[in-house]
Amino acid sequence: MKKSGVYTKTGDKGTTSLVGGTRVAKTHIRLNAYGTVDELNAHLGLLLTYLNEEHDRELLLQVQNKLFSVGSYLATDQSTTTLNCASIISVDDITVLENAIDTMDELLPPLRAFVIPGGARGAAVCHICRTVCRRAERCVLSLKDTCVIDENVLAYINRLSDYLFVLSRKINLCENCDEIFWNKSCK
Repeated sequence: MKKSGVYTKTGDKGTTSLVGGTRVAKTHIRLNAYGTVDELNAHLGLLLTYLNEEHDRELLLQVQNKLFSVGSYLATDQSTTTLNCASIISVDDITVLENAIDTMDELLPPLRAFVIPGGARGAAVCHICRTVCRRAERCVLSLKDTCVIDENVLAYINRLSDYLFVLSRKINLCENCDEIFWNKSCK
């Protein structure tokens, strides 16, 4: 059996296929949305290398799988192609993130100021993931201007950025790193 090729040459002229085969420009707003979700997923893979608690690692791997679902959802033009059931984000998926946020938040001291990204290396990487997640959310919202986007997809991405913020705080706490707070006096 011949191994399938990594390169197809079909994108050499600046187009790519959506789920279902429709070809669009690689600069299409839809690709910007799911490409940014893919970028987030890659950063989460790096973040995984900094996590010590098995529960956190398992949840983040679950998130990475869900982001593949989000990417598949965004890569499907539902006006021409039926959405695959694996591409659906449910209320339960959002609840998983909310429960994780609530559990971690119980361990953390109350916030007294805006947090400057940093602290432990894992926390710093977590903040990078959070900001890429926010950018992905903006890209999906831009796509929403041209087509219908399921509210669960938007809620999942929004909640994921909240989860990443709280996870960064937890990492700093577990690593005995002080959080860095915004010095509003600018001194």
